[in-house]
Amino acid sequence: MDPTPQSHPILAYVLSRLPSLSAPRTPRSPALSSSRDRDLEQPSPRAPSGAAETDLVDRMPGLRHPSVLSAMTRAVADVASARDAIRLLGPRPDHELVDASRALLATASGDNPAPTGGKEAEGDVVEEEKVAASREVVRLEEEHEAYGALLRDAEERLERVYRMAMHGRDIQEAGSGDGKREEDGSEAVDEVVVRVLREAEEGKVVERVDLADRQLRLLPEPMGRIRGLLALDVSRNQLQVVPDAIGGLEHLEELRLASNALVSLPDSIGLLSNLKILDVSGNRLRALPDSISKCRSLEELDASYNALAYLPTGIGHELVKLRVLRVHLNKLRSLPSSVCEMQSLRLLDAHFNELHGLPAAIGRLSALETLDLSSNFSDMRDLPPSFGDLAGLLELDLSNNQIRALPDCFGRLGRLERLRLDQNPLAVPPVEVVSKGVGAVKEFMARRWAEAVAEEERRVSAATAAESPKASTPREWLTRSVSSLSTWVSDVTGKVVGQDKVAEEDAFLEQQL
Repeated sequence: MDPTPQSHPILAYVLSRLPSLSAPRTPRSPALSSSRDRDLEQPSPRAPSGAAETDLVDRMPGLRHPSVLSAMTRAVADVASARDAIRLLGPRPDHELVDASRALLATASGDNPAPTGGKEAEGDVVEEEKVAASREVVRLEEEHEAYGALLRDAEERLERVYRMAMHGRDIQEAGSGDGKREEDGSEAVDEVVVRVLREAEEGKVVERVDLADRQLRLLPEPMGRIRGLLALDVSRNQLQVVPDAIGGLEHLEELRLASNALVSLPDSIGLLSNLKILDVSGNRLRALPDSISKCRSLEELDASYNALAYLPTGIGHELVKLRVLRVHLNKLRSLPSSVCEMQSLRLLDAHFNELHGLPAAIGRLSALETLDLSSNFSDMRDLPPSFGDLAGLLELDLSNNQIRALPDCFGRLGRLERLRLDQNPLAVPPVEVVSKGVGAVKEFMARRWAEAVAEEERRVSAATAAESPKASTPREWLTRSVSSLSTWVSDVTGKVVGQDKVAEEDAFLEQQL
């Protein structure tokens, strides 16, 4: 959960120039302590490395000044100790595990059984252990959440410190004209919003509202009363919140909130039952509301470029019409198993996350055509056995992971046309096969699949033969059974009745048999 240029650009930039901050705090001699203090006061203003840092410095040139960087460093001195503490706690638990733990604790809090003995007491001990484990999971989740809040607060704090440090220098040098242009832009936005609302109040039909790129800081509540609105675009503004009144747009089909400063979405978004396209990419979202599953008409969802650590547990149970799901460049450690219920899903883009694998039933996505799992780096190591059931898959990107072997069922992906496997320590298929392209990989894996099927058939046949006491055909078994039965009947009837009677019954019995 360390700050990255994608999630906390300014904080990551400052901390990268303070290597001593990332080291654990241990007792030091006064000499070492004073050395560290000097590092804090005079951090290295070295040249930015990477495209993200270059873009940041272009946007905030004051970061090059040692005095500004020093002031920002002092403002986030508490982040290092928190980072050390969170590393000692261990990785953040899976969201589904957290949900299950909270549900168990909620159930346990309502039960207060009396002490018992015997097996019931043993069962109580097991139950108490489960409750204790659940409490630990929830506690760990809360610690990680608190650490995340600290990072977010530090990022905002750095922005304020930067503005204060630069006040009276760069802002004044830029002149008052820039500020006036910004104010004029805000007034222009207000006029556009007022005009749209006035037209709606006058009874005019307003179906599409485009407020993108207008430096809008607030979306007024009355916007939620434009009942006939079908499309609303407020992308690339400065919105920090979306009003609850958005849920009143009952006919809305497109909602575009991309590239703002949103940290959450209102629960009322679940009231948009006709919504087909939702774009919330490029914000600061840490989670999507569970109510988003109620948008049952949703066909496209773009939540990329955020800070999502998980998706709602039941998101796939009701979004059965979803065709496109983009969640790349987030912090996802897993996909909920309910994703496998999205029978209409055609494109799933989850690259550049922290995925440890895929749900076991991923093969149920029979309509999936494009799947991007690239750049999950050391976390993505294998694919589940059901992966071969993705019979409609056309494009697959598995590059930049730690996959050592493709499963044998990979040979069943007959429609696959585009495949990327570079930057993986692959042993199966070997590198020389991968270098020949997707056709060679498919052929190699198809042979492995056929061999695996044949080996399984031989194993089953051998096991069946071993279980049978005497191998024979059905005809031989029936003949032996009839002979044995005839002998038994003759012996029994000979002792009970006379010989004549036995002969008659033998003849009748043989005829029936």
